[in-house]
Amino acid sequence: MAARPDFWISSGYGLTPPNAEGHLPVTDALISAYLSRPELAPVAESCAIERAVHADLMENPRQQIETARLDAFEDQDARYNFEVFLNFRDLLVQAGTLEAAYRKLVQGPAFPVPALFMDQLAHAVMRHILNAEQNPLQARAAELFFRTQKVTVQDGQIMLADQETVDRYATTGGFGDLGRLLVESKTAMPQVDLDVLTEETAGSYWARSDRFDTVLNLTFAQPGLDAFCRVAEKWIAYFLDVECRIHPVQSIRDEKWVWHTGLDAESSALLNDLYHGKEPEEARLTRLLSLFRLEIKNQDAVLERVQGRPIYLGLAMDDTNTLRMKPQNLLVNLPLNEVG
Repeated sequence: MAARPDFWISSGYGLTPPNAEGHLPVTDALISAYLSRPELAPVAESCAIERAVHADLMENPRQQIETARLDAFEDQDARYNFEVFLNFRDLLVQAGTLEAAYRKLVQGPAFPVPALFMDQLAHAVMRHILNAEQNPLQARAAELFFRTQKVTVQDGQIMLADQETVDRYATTGGFGDLGRLLVESKTAMPQVDLDVLTEETAGSYWARSDRFDTVLNLTFAQPGLDAFCRVAEKWIAYFLDVECRIHPVQSIRDEKWVWHTGLDAESSALLNDLYHGKEPEEARLTRLLSLFRLEIKNQDAVLERVQGRPIYLGLAMDDTNTLRMKPQNLLVNLPLNEVG
């Protein structure tokens, strides 16, 4: 078998070589990468103190910055951005690994954390989880764990495209600044279609993985949905050390339904209503994209009242056809006995 190309360079995985325990350590290089983001990098209008703080952190990413220095920033937005970053940086350093940091964030941090930071951690950890994976459909399905998706449902087919990519194409037609000018001048542009990954074409994913420009077919009985199940199993096994099996189902017909977990805000609310016997509006039901049955192999790890029963999962889009998955729900909302 030919060697699989590297993928998701943008995840930062290359900045955090796995340690002896197989976890991703928080490195100076990883912290420094955040300082290059546009929210933190100095601009022409940046004051001298802001520039000095940024320079100090680039030299020593773990340096403690006094509140008085932040208070002296002329730009209050810049001050806020640095405060948020430094709180997050301190959490990373204290946690020691990206996995431990993600767990801390899932449990609820004591300060505001942009969703972007959660997504970036999930991106890097998922890259690690899939390091030996040869199936490109699983890599594409894993994008749901850290990137918002735009959903198109047509003729019974459920197609997922990256939200940011869709927005960019809507603005530029995929033609960069030239496309933006054409849009602004209302000039017609050639239509650019994103490629739908199939088992036959999936091999093209690796070389373009950081472009996030492929479409995943999440229709029932399609390989894309199976790939999503396999990735979710690996996510659970990696974080919780629990072996499980996840199967797509078309409906829940279970008089002994005892546990469910939505994988996003929409499906959580919908499954709650169905569980309590409430009849949701038809519009909400049509937004339910997928249902799953999860079975945990070691039943001793499961709460006694749920042992022997399946756990149902749901995935749904909102009223703007947007899917924002919350992968942390798979870590905190399963009926597992507490360890220790």
